[in-house]
Amino acid sequence: MTGPDPLHYGWWLASRSAGIVSILAVSVSVIIGLMMANGLPKKGWGGLTKRKLVAVHESTALAGMVAISVHGLTLLGDKFMHPTLSQIAVPFTISYRPGFTGLGIIAGWLAVFLGLSFYARRRIGVKRWRSVHRATIAVWALGIVHALGSGTDAGQRWFQTILVVTGIPIVYLFLLRVLSPKSGRPAERVPTRSPAERLAASERRAIQQRLHPHPHHQQDEPVVPAPVRRTRTEVLR
Repeated sequence: MTGPDPLHYGWWLASRSAGIVSILAVSVSVIIGLMMANGLPKKGWGGLTKRKLVAVHESTALAGMVAISVHGLTLLGDKFMHPTLSQIAVPFTISYRPGFTGLGIIAGWLAVFLGLSFYARRRIGVKRWRSVHRATIAVWALGIVHALGSGTDAGQRWFQTILVVTGIPIVYLFLLRVLSPKSGRPAERVPTRSPAERLAASERRAIQQRLHPHPHHQQDEPVVPAPVRRTRTEVLR
């Protein structure tokens, strides 16, 4: 066997893989978010309803946050970089390409903040949350700059293909969102509860209906027509 032993670079390979997964997950989440912001799809695609899109949007956002965390934490075991915990948490403090790495750290913290804000939207208000949530596109943009500037796969054709395939729909949908007149764009309803919260609520309602069933509706009594009043002349006839 020639060349370096991959086992000596296990932590670096794990961080590298998690970084690629985070780009894919965040890209899918951003694409779905921009689709819903533009009122797409107008009709379900093969049973793909907007409720399902929200579930996928939420799941990919959470997957992206987990992958970003793994991407940073696994570098602690890398023998080449050997960073400290503060260096992977505080932007622009690491010695390896501090500018591009710092932008990636900012993107990571911003992704965590925006992802968790979804569960606090009822406290901060849906309108305010919607305004904050628009910064999600910045997470994707900073992540791409970070990957191209400090990633070891930046020059690989397969990696560049991933960026192009995911980047074209994001740029198109973003421009469509920004340049389209607001009057012609349908307002999207932001869900006040996550899919898990809605499922729990439906289960509680089902249990309550079994424990306290509604009484049967009483049958409506037949309507008796009012007696017709006749004049005295009509009676004598």
